[in-house]
Parts: sequence; C-alpha cells; structure tokens
Amino acid sequence: MDDKNKECCPKFDPSPWDKKTVVWKEKLFLKDSIPQFFHIPFFPMVGKKITEMWDKAKKAKADPEMKDFLMLFYDLSPWKSEFYLSLTKDIPNENVVKLSGTFLTMVFDGPYNAVPKWIKEIEKYAKEKNKVIKKHYFYYTTCPKCAKKYGHNYVVSFTEVE
Repeated sequence: MDDKNKECCPKFDPSPWDKKTVVWKEKLFLKDSIPQFFHIPFFPMVGKKITEMWDKAKKAKADPEMKDFLMLFYDLSPWKSEFYLSLTKDIPNENVVKLSGTFLTMVFDGPYNAVPKWIKEIEKYAKEKNKVIKKHYFYYTTCPKCAKKYGHNYVVSFTEVE
C-alpha cells in the first residue's frame, strides 16, 4: 500500500454520536496538556503528545479498542489545551482522571476554526433541553490527513451539562 491509501484513522460513523445524551460514572482517562497560542495549539506537539499518550496506554494494556477510542480536547485557556485519552483501566504513576457527569453530544463537519460557531449550536441545543452547560470537550475523530482522505472532518462535541 502506498502512503496515500494508508489508513491511520478509521472511518468515522457520525450517526451513533449525533444529539445523544451520554452519562459517565468515573470513566477513566489519561490526561495531559500542551501549550497553545490564543487557542491555537502548536500542531507538531499535538501529534507527538497523542502518540506519547497512546504508547503509555498500550504499554500498560489500558488502550481501548478502536470502537471505544476517545481523545477529548478541552480548551483550558488561550495558553493551554488539555487532552483526555479514554482508558480501559488505571495506569499507576500516570495522570489518570475519572470523569463523571451527563454530556450532550453533537457531531459537526468542518474546519477546526469553526469551534466557536459549533459552541453556539450546542448551547442552543442544551437550552432546548433545559440544560445548563458546565464544560465543552471536543473529540476530533480523524487526523487532518485522514479527514482529507475521507472528505469529512467530523468533530464530536461532548458538552457537560447539569
């Protein structure tokens, strides 16, 4: 297979994720962060950090099957972004966190710079459901190369609500 036809990210099916309610009780995630500049991550660091986190999960045999894979991004500030990689078990001596709560999901398709527009859409959706938003996480389902290959740049919003 030549590089053009290689699949590094599986093709994403948006239907199971769009406009759903997800409830987590102590769902395990490996947490890390990278610096960013005015909400724009340093892209070479993103791939490196994801690879580093995935390698830690695999080494500890805590890596999820691809159907259960989640890598959430939280924009903490203009200067820092947090990453959350779903795990199947705890990894001693690593920054493992447990997320609990109710999350509304919505699937979007478009460029990363559309996030502010998407936040407005999920806020409208949450209001229709009489929910108060606590936090926005985003799951970028494919790398830029695979998004181009598949013709879609699907992003799932996981919006924590009360």
